[in-house]
Amino acid sequence: VVEWGDDVKAVSEDEAVVLVNHQATGDVCTLMMCLQDKGTVVRQMMWLMDHIFKYTNFGIVSLIHGDFFIRQGRAHRDQQLVLLKEHLEKYYRSRNRKWIVLFPEGGFLRKRRETSQAFAKKNNLPFLKHVTLPRLGATQVILKTLVAPQENGTPAGRDAVIKESKSKGLQWVIDTTIAYPKGEPIDIQTWILGYRQPTVTHVHYRIFPVKDVPAEPEALTHWLYQRFIEKEDLLTHFYKTG
Repeated sequence: VVEWGDDVKAVSEDEAVVLVNHQATGDVCTLMMCLQDKGTVVRQMMWLMDHIFKYTNFGIVSLIHGDFFIRQGRAHRDQQLVLLKEHLEKYYRSRNRKWIVLFPEGGFLRKRRETSQAFAKKNNLPFLKHVTLPRLGATQVILKTLVAPQENGTPAGRDAVIKESKSKGLQWVIDTTIAYPKGEPIDIQTWILGYRQPTVTHVHYRIFPVKDVPAEPEALTHWLYQRFIEKEDLLTHFYKTG
């Protein structure tokens, strides 16, 4: 794995949310490998993963670790966001978590691309080939639940001051882009069975202060879309030039 962009090790002791594009089950393994040498991050992070990961070789470890398995699909969406909020309130600070990893696209590229492109066309949004338009729900819940409330630049109210003394809340958003040569992602079966030739996976980081991320839903949606449009440009360049 080759890592590019901002030095995320510099913020390893702060609270951060990591937003990642999603192409295959191997994305989780790639990130786990990348973050091994980033201080205490791996010990103190929480993952939001598709519920299918519960049935993988590391599913039981993730359950014990307190990660959140999210069920995809419109029918489950509202209920899952309520469960996510409850999970964060119950486990994030009580287990001294610092980083939380989220795949905002809500599924693998190959499964979501067509739907995303149709949505983009209908709503006059950019046509994306290498990523899909992200969903707002989980990102908004995480920011609302974990960012320390502010009032005129200071924590709001006495309760917030007490909370602030223990935790500064989320301070950074780490925009992470995973790129596989020729756009051929590695799935977890390939990791386990090794039936493909060795390859180099590229991971690019950009760090944003959370105070620069809008809280209001429409502005946050636009901000998230901009990050994924940038990912599209990065990946287009990478696939053309290596």
